[in-house]
Amino acid sequence: MQDYTLKKGLGQHFLTDEKILDQIMQALGQTSFENLLEVGPGGGALTRHLLQLTGVDFKAVELDEEKVDYLHKTYPALEGKVIHKSVLEMQPPFEKEFTLIGNFPYNISSQILFKVLDWKALVPSVFGMFQKEVAQRIASKEGSRDYGILSVLIQANYDVTYLFDVPPEAFNPPPKVMSGVIRLTRRETPEAVSSDKQFKLLVKTAFNQRRKMLRNAVKGLFDPEFLKEDIFSKRAEQLSVADFAGLSYKLK
Repeated sequence: MQDYTLKKGLGQHFLTDEKILDQIMQALGQTSFENLLEVGPGGGALTRHLLQLTGVDFKAVELDEEKVDYLHKTYPALEGKVIHKSVLEMQPPFEKEFTLIGNFPYNISSQILFKVLDWKALVPSVFGMFQKEVAQRIASKEGSRDYGILSVLIQANYDVTYLFDVPPEAFNPPPKVMSGVIRLTRRETPEAVSSDKQFKLLVKTAFNQRRKMLRNAVKGLFDPEFLKEDIFSKRAEQLSVADFAGLSYKLK
């Protein structure tokens, strides 16, 4: 009998399938790390496994006060390890590099990835559960309909591996969509960009009008003469991550 309520407004769908939990732990076991942050531990299904890892400094961040109380009561080993706030508003929980893991609340999963990009110097790897279409978007390559802002910004810094699907019945309550687990591994050589801010501006502007020819979508960002280059005859989804990175140096 669970001693907590599920809050729809916080996007809470808690993983209950032990086979899926084992698959996540097996994937995690292929990466070495000393520090680990779990985002949104909720009822602690995954947390219970993570606490058994040896030689790892573990912390969890949970916004919902009721879940924080439940976790402390159910898992005494979590004493001093739960950060009660939103991951989107917190500072890095470790001074050294840390791996990030979580069944991310679907309503803020994209924002969590932008947070990862803010922390990229400290986060060499991420294991995340997302709504399947979001996971596919992150992993998709140029030319794909799913390829977009998240794909480019993440792949400029991380290699993305789609690990496996997770069906709705693996959760309580079951979401109305399939889910997917992906792994991000920080690239040894990230794409060189003029600045993260400029790169993000370019990518967002290009994809905000993705059906338009690039020349029309980003015309305010480049000198008119440069816009005559052939690359601007393409649409945003036809450009590779490296193409966008190169163009960031040509911005006005």
